[in-house]
Amino acid sequence: MHKINETEIHVFIDAIGHYFNQISNEIAIVKAAYLASDAEPPPLYDYLGTINLSGDYQGSIYFSAPRILIRHLLIAMQEPNRTEQDFLDAVGEIANTLAGNARKHFGEFMNISVPTSTAAPFTELQNSTRIHPFVIMIKWRQYHASLVIDMERIH
Repeated sequence: MHKINETEIHVFIDAIGHYFNQISNEIAIVKAAYLASDAEPPPLYDYLGTINLSGDYQGSIYFSAPRILIRHLLIAMQEPNRTEQDFLDAVGEIANTLAGNARKHFGEFMNISVPTSTAAPFTELQNSTRIHPFVIMIKWRQYHASLVIDMERIH
């Protein structure tokens, strides 16, 4: 198995910046990027969007954000409805977009699933591939979110 490196993590950091800037014309700031540990697991907020990976890569990509961040993104996208399903769809679409942007870098042999979305309560990520997944902490406006990259190349 090939562990992804710091350079490859920047693919996700760039995708975050591009996504938020394109949606809102405002930059999302990366506050921290680190390896999760038992003592400091990835922070999870009100909503969690998950993309599962297969092909030459295995694992998952998770995006988690508080309700207020998703609400303000929906407003920035001029979405008139803001039902619970809209929040779930939005967090799944963000995870999907970030994974799709990463796939452009990692290649066609990184297959991405359809997004799944969950609302809290949840306590941890499921089916961890790495002992210590990468966590990228994001700040957009005054709100915080996390992107967790739990993937490895198997070929």
